[in-house]
Amino acid sequence: MINSIIQGDCLEKMKIIDEGSLDLIYLDPPFFTEKKHVLKNRDRTQEFSFDDIWGTNKEYAKFLNERILLMHRLLKETGSIFVHCDKSGEHIVRAILDQVFGASNFQSEIIWSYKRWSNSKKGLLPAHQNIYFYSKSKNFKFNPIYTAYSETTNVDQILQRRTRDEHNKSVYDLDSKGEFKQGDKKKGVPLSDVWEIPYLNPKAKERVGYPTQKPLLLLERIIELTTEKGDLVLDPFCGSGTTCVASMLQNRNFIGIDKSEEAVKLSLSRIKNPIKTHSNLLKNGRRSYINADQDALALLKGIDFNPVQRNKGIDAILVEVYENSPVLIRVQKVNETLGEAAAYLMKAKNTKKSKKVILIQTNEIGLFDEKVNFEGMIILQAPSLQIAKCLSKKELTKPSARTAKSGAAFATLQPHHF
Repeated sequence: MINSIIQGDCLEKMKIIDEGSLDLIYLDPPFFTEKKHVLKNRDRTQEFSFDDIWGTNKEYAKFLNERILLMHRLLKETGSIFVHCDKSGEHIVRAILDQVFGASNFQSEIIWSYKRWSNSKKGLLPAHQNIYFYSKSKNFKFNPIYTAYSETTNVDQILQRRTRDEHNKSVYDLDSKGEFKQGDKKKGVPLSDVWEIPYLNPKAKERVGYPTQKPLLLLERIIELTTEKGDLVLDPFCGSGTTCVASMLQNRNFIGIDKSEEAVKLSLSRIKNPIKTHSNLLKNGRRSYINADQDALALLKGIDFNPVQRNKGIDAILVEVYENSPVLIRVQKVNETLGEAAAYLMKAKNTKKSKKVILIQTNEIGLFDEKVNFEGMIILQAPSLQIAKCLSKKELTKPSARTAKSGAAFATLQPHHF
């Protein structure tokens, strides 16, 4: 039974697991959303679905309670349970866990935070889910994870030891001479209960098309936090098998259970061929994504736009649209010819299906290739270029004959030249 995925109702299948044999249980049960969840895989050859319709709080609570009661018996005294939920049923989940595991064994309410596109609606955009972490006893396994210090952390806070004064206030620890005591080895900041882990984007290789698929990075963190190599992990609602794959990748044993035959087949296929999407956001930090050309964006001051990160052809997108299509903006870079800048922008124009793009010219290096079609492009001269021309007694806005033939329109830097 170990390292297997079983089809059936977890209420029945869990009865064949030995009591006190599990080190960790993670469950992502139905969320009490009162709707049917449907999603197709990447090549749209298979559809995965499950019902999350209960009718009343009482029915949902009964369903969860009888299963969580059994899970409590299956855990070792050193074991932990993580229950995933969202705003639909979190109040019910928390009440059941308090009753079964005891409020004193509540360890954390983990907030899984992520950025995710969504249709606009009245109200705040939902961008997190909750994971309740309970232990079976006070003697639960826990492996501390440390993260980097905040950019605003004072260096003295890292180097100098702290203690408590007579008022229980945290102060720097001083020796008999009044000198600061050096701090111990600094591992970083202990992991908090807010986890910023990217949601799987639609193009991620790891994504398999299951409606509630969670990223491997999320489950790997839970497993790393509360288990050791060789420990046994159960996911009684395993869905696409993420918990089982994460356990296998971290040298833990696993048991997965799901009612859906399709889900079990999908999970088994992922076990045979695990694919993990690595997160550059977690590896390099959010600041690594902020690489928009700030000098370029400074030229757009006074105009409503959204800066674009990590794109060779676009620096910004105007908030306003043109004929129901986005207006893309690019600023000519230092040592870049006008033709090169235009080519990058036109490629983006075609890819993003834009009808109007704006190129801001900052120098006069190079000319256009007359054979290239630059239809739909407006070229605006940056103030710096206009001033340079003025000082050198050149004409301000008249384009050369050769560039005029290209079909690109020239104008001074004003946003209304559409």
